[in-house]
Amino acid sequence: MRSLNQLVDYHCHIDLYPDYKQIMRECDTDGVATLAVTTTPLAWERNIELASTTQNVRVALGLHPQLVADRAHEISLWNELLPKARFIGEVGLDASPRFYRSFEKQKDVFQHILRACSRSGDKILSVHSVRATKIVLDMIEKNLPETRGRAVLHWFTGTSKELRRAVELGCYFSINAAMLTSDKKTKLVAEVPLDRVLTETDGPFTQSGNRPSKPSDVSMIVNQLAKLHRIPEAEMISTITQNLQRLEE
Repeated sequence: MRSLNQLVDYHCHIDLYPDYKQIMRECDTDGVATLAVTTTPLAWERNIELASTTQNVRVALGLHPQLVADRAHEISLWNELLPKARFIGEVGLDASPRFYRSFEKQKDVFQHILRACSRSGDKILSVHSVRATKIVLDMIEKNLPETRGRAVLHWFTGTSKELRRAVELGCYFSINAAMLTSDKKTKLVAEVPLDRVLTETDGPFTQSGNRPSKPSDVSMIVNQLAKLHRIPEAEMISTITQNLQRLEE
């Protein structure tokens, strides 16, 4: 049973840390409700096995858009595992130059994922949307009604207008430290309604000092968000926890 007030890391690649078993244990000892996203469905069952001994780790079934060029065929395994998974991620679109050659294939895979989640119902998705926010929102609106599932926009980098549209579609936002590193980025984060805010590290792909971020480092993000909204840190933690409970209820 999760605590009513605890830290939340809603996007972390636990299986990509060298000491991933220790990181999972720390999610319990440090009291961090963590969503362990996967980049390929091949990793899901092993993650589930490891997480089965924890209280605070949930595992998401993913097929990362950056891997679609070489792994689109793994959608068949993703389909097989979907009935066992409530959490889906990392999924989405990446239109950055390095991955743009697979963009049409990415859209096919993401549309398939959204439609499959809609048919199944009650899925929660952690969604990647690099240089593709409008298309991601278009696809969510068309293929995943809020009554059939919920999307959490991971590391959101869209515009204010796109943010407002995402809110209207029922999306949540997982905020990491990299989203608070400039006035422009912080201003966008401040526009996220407090009742849609979650926190994430995206570890080990982000840094805390001279080491990869780990789930407990969300405490620093909570501190920054509390200052940004001019509320006590304890209230910020409570708000995020309530958001998580509402999302998963």
